Amino acid sequence: MTERVQKIIARAGVCSRRAAEELLRQGRVCVNGAVAVLGDQADSELDEITVDGKPLQASPQAVYLMLHKPRGYVTTLKDEYGRQTAAELVADCGERVFPVGRLDKESEGLLLFTNDGALMQRLIHPSGEVDKTYHVTVRGQLENAAQRLAALRDLEGEPIRPAQVRVLERRGRELLLEIVIHEGKNRQIRRMCRQCGMEVARLQRVAEHTLTLGDLPAGRWRYLTEEEIQILKGSDTHEG
Repeated sequence: MTERVQKIIARAGVCSRRAAEELLRQGRVCVNGAVAVLGDQADSELDEITVDGKPLQASPQAVYLMLHKPRGYVTTLKDEYGRQTAAELVADCGERVFPVGRLDKESEGLLLFTNDGALMQRLIHPSGEVDKTYHVTVRGQLENAAQRLAALRDLEGEPIRPAQVRVLERRGRELLLEIVIHEGKNRQIRRMCRQCGMEVARLQRVAEHTLTLGDLPAGRWRYLTEEEIQILKGSDTHEG
């Protein structure tokens, strides 16, 4: 069966589909000895596909897991500054897996990892509108905080979709908010709070799609159940 070359590369666990598209633009992918371009298709069982001259390995076993990322870890596979990475915490899963989206260094909570490039793209693409739920402790201008955050439609000159916000608890000079978004722009929640005159003291992602962090300890990971995987794969999200 023929399919787009970038999809085959992603499924083989080399990189995400978006990164595979960049490899094609750079002329680093060949199919049967000829340089491949975006839009080319191939049959992974019949055609020889190479990246930087190296043949693709057989597709690895698909792995799906969630990590409770602690503060202080960056969401990269390798960090040029030598900082601790979330990937190090899942290195013992047996396969090379990639983070689905990001949590910044000071944020914590649920972070998915997989080597299923197609599913990864479906979950992170904005068109999928996958809900992500955060518990956010804020301080500063707390009056009508939830209403003001929910009313935001512009983030530093960039249009955003409305967030769902509610107050969970008041703690002296701090509020614990639940914020649900699905766009996931860079540091979106921190920027939203700053724009409303608030500082984030703690930010934890507690749910994504139908998955919840539950009581998974910080720094630990677990495989997704078969039921959880099938729900993700059967979601109404779609590739853009």
